[in-house]
Amino acid sequence: MSTNDAVVHEPAAAGAEPASAAAQAFPKPEIQSPIVPQSTISVRALFAVVAIMTFLASLTLGAAILVRSVANDWQADVAREVTIQIRPTAGRDIEADLVRAAGIARTIPGIDDVRPYSKEETARLLEPWLGTGLRLDDLPVPRIIVVRIAPRSRPDLPQLRAALATEVPSASLDDHRGFVMQMRTMARAAILVAACVLALVMIATVLSVTFATRAAMATNRPVIEVLHLIGAKNSFIAEHFQRHFLELGLKGGAAGGGAAVIVFLLAEVLTGRFQDTADSSQVGALFGTFSIGLWGYIAVIAQVVLIAIVTAVTSRYTVNSTIESLG
Repeated sequence: MSTNDAVVHEPAAAGAEPASAAAQAFPKPEIQSPIVPQSTISVRALFAVVAIMTFLASLTLGAAILVRSVANDWQADVAREVTIQIRPTAGRDIEADLVRAAGIARTIPGIDDVRPYSKEETARLLEPWLGTGLRLDDLPVPRIIVVRIAPRSRPDLPQLRAALATEVPSASLDDHRGFVMQMRTMARAAILVAACVLALVMIATVLSVTFATRAAMATNRPVIEVLHLIGAKNSFIAEHFQRHFLELGLKGGAAGGGAAVIVFLLAEVLTGRFQDTADSSQVGALFGTFSIGLWGYIAVIAQVVLIAIVTAVTSRYTVNSTIESLG
């Protein structure tokens, strides 16, 4: 007999004669009425709501993890490089200034590599905007030097900036600090938006469970009132609802979370398969491999468990408050 069933036995009348052998061989069946309805429209609707909410929450969580990972990679790459820009100036040889600025950069401790861009490389950088066949001699185009910082090193950039100002007045040093700050701000904003979406999903789940629990209690109100009147504790009734909705939350959460995991795996496989194409390389530069990593999948599983717990706790609280109102 299920633990979710309230069993009512029909008592024997006072002074009744002993039951016959046939009656003993075929006892009267017990009348069973479930405390929690197992299959109703509201229960099926709640399963769909939990699955959809978990799917959306998992996608949001995965997107936040992906944005944070990509932003950290961008910041690490940008922080490992600084750029020296040589502007064309009347009366100065830009090629000589380029060589002099590169030599100054190489003298700074913590610098791993100094790479001046040639005229051809500079022209290729400008091709998307100015087209092919560009002659730099006809335009006042600055020349750049990419300075790569050694791992776990912090070179004295103010010293480099002061040396360039003295030796090469047409040179300027850009450490990309403003760009890094913008990326950090954007990443934090994306994570904040994701947190707000997750909070809204949790609120919607709590409201859905509350209404579904009240609907289930209304459907089986006579059984609950009888149990309450004969002295059944509130915890006994609430435990049945909590167990039922915990199971429902786990099933719905597993369905939604599993669908989200499949989406992430398909995105990772597809980006890995088409990574050699031009369009995919650009997408990969922006978003990486669309992989949320092992910890990302663990976070999705933890979120499924959290939604199931929220479903069970909400149901128990709703049952207790409703039974207390019965007096």
